[in-house]
Amino acid sequence: MPELLHPELPTLDDLNALGEGKLPGLIGVRFTHVERGLIRSELSVRPELLAPNGFLHAASIVALADTSCGYGTRLLLPAGASGFTTIELKSNHLGTALDGTITCEARAVHAGRTTQVWDAEVHSPQGRPMALFRCTQAVLYPR
Repeated sequence: MPELLHPELPTLDDLNALGEGKLPGLIGVRFTHVERGLIRSELSVRPELLAPNGFLHAASIVALADTSCGYGTRLLLPAGASGFTTIELKSNHLGTALDGTITCEARAVHAGRTTQVWDAEVHSPQGRPMALFRCTQAVLYPR
C-alpha cells in the first residue's frame, strides 16, 4: 500500500466526531465499522428525514451513502494530497423505509493517486437492499 496522508486509522468515536455540527451530524449518521477500504454506518429514520409523501427522502439515503464513501476516501488519500472532492455520484433507489434504522456498507473499488471510486449499498431495517450508490472522487493536491 502506498504511503497515506492519514496513516493512523481513526476510531469510530473520531469518525463520528468529524460530523458534529456538519450535515452528517445534523442528520444523525453514525459509523459502526471502520477499516481501510470498508466503512459501515447507520441512520435512524425520523420525521425530519422524510419527504412530504411520508417516505424516506432520497436525499437522506444519498447523504448516508455519500458520507460513508467520503469518509472512506479520506482514509485512503495518498501522502501529499490536500483532500478530495466528489466529481460524480449515482444512486439507484430500490425501496424505502418509514421508520427504524437503515444501514450502509461502503467499499473502495479503486483507490488511485488521482481518483477513487466507491460503491455503497444501503439496506432497510429488515436488511433488504434500498439503494445502490457509486461515487467518483478526485484526489486534490496543493498547487
